[in-house]
Amino acid sequence: MSGQRPSAMSTGEALKFLMEGNARYAAGNPTPRDLPAERAALVDGQSPKAGVLSCSDSRVVPELIFDQGPGQLFVGRVAGNVLVPAVLASLEFGVAFLGLRLIVVMGHSSCEALKAAIRHFEGEDVPSGHIAGLLREIEPALIRARKVETGDLLANLCAENVRQQVAGLRASPLIVGEGSGEPEVQVVGALYDLVSGEVSLLDPPEV
Repeated sequence: MSGQRPSAMSTGEALKFLMEGNARYAAGNPTPRDLPAERAALVDGQSPKAGVLSCSDSRVVPELIFDQGPGQLFVGRVAGNVLVPAVLASLEFGVAFLGLRLIVVMGHSSCEALKAAIRHFEGEDVPSGHIAGLLREIEPALIRARKVETGDLLANLCAENVRQQVAGLRASPLIVGEGSGEPEVQVVGALYDLVSGEVSLLDPPEV
């Protein structure tokens, strides 16, 4: 992976770092920051601690949610946090050139894109353009969510959609490595609750 910068943190340490930051955010106790100084320190390069694939929902801002400053997260955002080709390429870039060793796929409660997918596949029309194509990316997760016998359909879809995107990332040789040993990058799923501000891990990994 030419150009790669090795991370100073293990995947376990990076995940712990993010979850501790989320605890501060949820408690309303974010880290005080000297943003001009932080900005100046990043002019010549970056070494983000983790990558995040999240929804483009205006209420979901990974840097705030994990209490991170500039240069700490390498973020891809798209409605429904789906792994469209450009987002996959961006995260692959983060691994190959920035040394990412942890990627978090973060869905969230009350996701408008997932609500639209449910309505669309129940027969409701969507506006012209590329929206229908985006919603089709969510359809396999919706099919699985409908088979879950307990819980709310939207919540189940959120979880299944995160699992789908995690699987997509884990299928990328650039991300997991091309050898037969341990994966080079840990990919984990997470769910963000809009009410509490808390992030919970989905199918928590052993890191």
